[in-house]
Amino acid sequence: MSRGGRRFRRALIPAGRRCMLAPMKDTLRIEQTGAALGARVRGVDLSRVDDPTAEALRAAWHRHQVLIVPGQSLDPAALVDFSRRFGALEASPGSAEHAAGRQGGVPPEVWIISNVRRDGRPIGALGNREAAWHSDMSYVPEPARASVLYGVEVPPAGGDTWFADMYAAYAALPDDLRRAVDGLEVHHDASTTSAGELRRGAAPVVDVTAGPGARHPAVRRHPETGRPALFLGRRRNAWVVGYPLAESDALLDRLWAHCADPRFAYAHRWTVGDVVLWDNRCVIHRRDGFDAGHRRLMLRTQVRGEPVIPWRAR
Repeated sequence: MSRGGRRFRRALIPAGRRCMLAPMKDTLRIEQTGAALGARVRGVDLSRVDDPTAEALRAAWHRHQVLIVPGQSLDPAALVDFSRRFGALEASPGSAEHAAGRQGGVPPEVWIISNVRRDGRPIGALGNREAAWHSDMSYVPEPARASVLYGVEVPPAGGDTWFADMYAAYAALPDDLRRAVDGLEVHHDASTTSAGELRRGAAPVVDVTAGPGARHPAVRRHPETGRPALFLGRRRNAWVVGYPLAESDALLDRLWAHCADPRFAYAHRWTVGDVVLWDNRCVIHRRDGFDAGHRRLMLRTQVRGEPVIPWRAR
């Protein structure tokens, strides 16, 4: 681990909670989770991924949508280097909370996701509350391609992250719902976070048809696999473009109830050293809340996106 990474861990993790993780052999093994999506990756050290291993990981990611790599020991710079294997990275938000958390050698591409406070101020985002189903950054013109989350410190209970397969959700739509959604656009609200908190500088939305955000096709074509996936973003303040509000709400309520069906989902229980990579173009995720008295500290990177391609049903 680099000197900056050691400073980071000393600054944010009490000495009694630090752990040493054994190095792993670079013999890649992909094991399906047994759920609707996701695979565990064994036998790789993400701090030294070569080109053939990166290609194998990319292929597994396209097949399984979510990759879980346990037992990693990464400093923030190594996390950035690994994440760049999947594309250019976004810079983290320039909030005071993230600036405070950047002490200790954290690169600007690393986002702090934590309920930890230092000198009474949060060092990161999202706290300990439940986060609703969503796709990262769906409210911007070019939503995030991928997200990577690294478990530095996890609570003894709660804080699980759930993932749902939007390929499968689209394929399993009842015929009437599929006919209803094909060709539609959804307005994705930018005013609140996935935990329901109003973003800095945003005003509460009074009229969902005129709120901040971006509009995207409700069914998108994945630019690399070519497969169709539902792309709903998040439910709060969403609107089916052109629909009366009552009809929009009724349609979105049906779609979200369908997407939240457990048959499409995988729930990840975090352990220290887990790295989880998911594809925001075909996966939604949410987080369980946890006891505010327990610390949770995660490092996140986000791969810059591309324009959303509409699916043209034949």
